[in-house]
Amino acid sequence: MANDNDFRGGSPWGSPPGGNNGSGRSGQTPPNIDELIEKFQKLINNFIPKGKPGSKRPFIFGLVLLAIVWALSGLYRVLPDEQGVVLRFGKFVTTTQPGLNYHIPYPVESVLTPKVTKVNRIDVGFRSASDSGMSSGVGDVPEESLMLTGDENIVNIDFSVFWVIKDAGNFLFKIQSPVETVKAAAETAMREVIAKSRLQPILTEGRSKIEIETQEIIQSILDEYESGIQVTQVQTQKADPPDQVIDAFRDVQAARADMERSKNEAQAYANDVIPRARGDAAKILQQAEAYKKQVVAAAEGEASRFLAIYNEYKNAKQVTQERMYLETMEKVLADIDKVIIDRKAGGVVPYLPLPELSKKGSSN
Repeated sequence: MANDNDFRGGSPWGSPPGGNNGSGRSGQTPPNIDELIEKFQKLINNFIPKGKPGSKRPFIFGLVLLAIVWALSGLYRVLPDEQGVVLRFGKFVTTTQPGLNYHIPYPVESVLTPKVTKVNRIDVGFRSASDSGMSSGVGDVPEESLMLTGDENIVNIDFSVFWVIKDAGNFLFKIQSPVETVKAAAETAMREVIAKSRLQPILTEGRSKIEIETQEIIQSILDEYESGIQVTQVQTQKADPPDQVIDAFRDVQAARADMERSKNEAQAYANDVIPRARGDAAKILQQAEAYKKQVVAAAEGEASRFLAIYNEYKNAKQVTQERMYLETMEKVLADIDKVIIDRKAGGVVPYLPLPELSKKGSSN
């Protein structure tokens, strides 16, 4: 407890003049409040003009002073995270931005300064532990979360909507219950988007698209109401089949996964076989084209050779016949063992093994 010595000769804020405050520096004693009040009263008395008894000058001066004080009471400050809403006799007049502003003093005008940068959150389809009063966990709200999809399935979807105040005047006076209005608009928008979507994209890769479309619809509804609310984000928390059929749905999903795997394997096999088959087909076509060109060229060559021989035959039939005969016999008898018979010799010419001699000559 503080003793009497703590407040004697000074005050708890410092030491007496000329003394030390414990830190090596001299302090000053704050002025006495009673003295200040007395000096202020003397100043007012000196400032007010003196008149005869019954004079109205002090009264008029008092009224002027009160008018000045009343006029200065119209100054107000709007913080950076607020908007000023000016009311004239309770009716909304205008909104003011952060900074020092002025309005006609009370009771003509008054000002409300709601927070406009605070991000508010509304959960649809579920309630957190703090909202539902549970000790822990999240409570599901089936009447909000169960929705019908475009392919006549039912999905259990939970989502959250984040919003801020865009126009404080409209927010305060154009809608009666902002939270309920945002929630109703959010549920309506989500049901509209889900009703146009298929179940599979909702559960897998289509969530971001659903969130964007839902946010746009919510914003259009709130703008139509002139609510003064800006929706900043729609976030999907959960998207599952109903609990009653979730086991069967998982079996269906597993079957679809097996189907996709089989399709991928078949596609991989096709990607391996088809290029090779196309390559073999192209190779066969190229070989056929080459054979065709070879046969055509050979036929054209034979025809040209025949025409050349025929032209020579017309010019010298005897010589051509003999040459053709000799060439033909040369081809026919080239690989045949031959025995030469000379009729004039009267018998078989002594044996001359021409083929053996030719084979020995080639081997040597």
